[in-house]
Amino acid sequence: MLWSLFFINFFGSMYGFYWYKNQLIEVGSWWNIFVPDSPTASAAFTIVLALFLARRSQPLLEAFAAVTLFKYGVWAIVMIVAGAAQNAVLHGGNALSYMQWTDWMLMASHGGMAVQALLYGRFYTYRVRHLVIVGAWTLLNDAVDYVFDLHPWLPSSIAEYDHIVGAYTLTLSVLSITLAAWLVFKPGRKQQSIGERVS
Repeated sequence: MLWSLFFINFFGSMYGFYWYKNQLIEVGSWWNIFVPDSPTASAAFTIVLALFLARRSQPLLEAFAAVTLFKYGVWAIVMIVAGAAQNAVLHGGNALSYMQWTDWMLMASHGGMAVQALLYGRFYTYRVRHLVIVGAWTLLNDAVDYVFDLHPWLPSSIAEYDHIVGAYTLTLSVLSITLAAWLVFKPGRKQQSIGERVS
């Protein structure tokens, strides 16, 4: 399972960075570190999986992956559905008729990202200090995205509502940080060693 997820995340991350190529070219500066949100999250989890396979852990990276995998996994699905629904409002018809095969592919892959963040919760080793650092970065990323307009390009039908999307994104960040805290710090949680699961 770990090897399968490693390769899925590795190649998915490469495709994700390619997906952002036009936006990365347009920004064309060190600000690009704030641009490719989803592939950065899955790339971080790819490294976490590689460490798990080596029976090692990196708490800060685990915290980053846990927060951002869930956040951007859910974020992308909601944005795709919202874009299709708004198209239906503006032009009539069924929202599903405005969804392309790439939308379904992206929804499936981003849904998998969110599930992964939860699935490996029992193996995470991060502490409060790691989550504080990741939480600060996540909120900074939101500020940069929606103050300097570096957020992922939105479906054209909802592009004018980026201020609403920004508020939603900030709320989702807080939810994701809270969920990551619950995964590790919930009462009665028994941390498992990933080494025991790797044969």
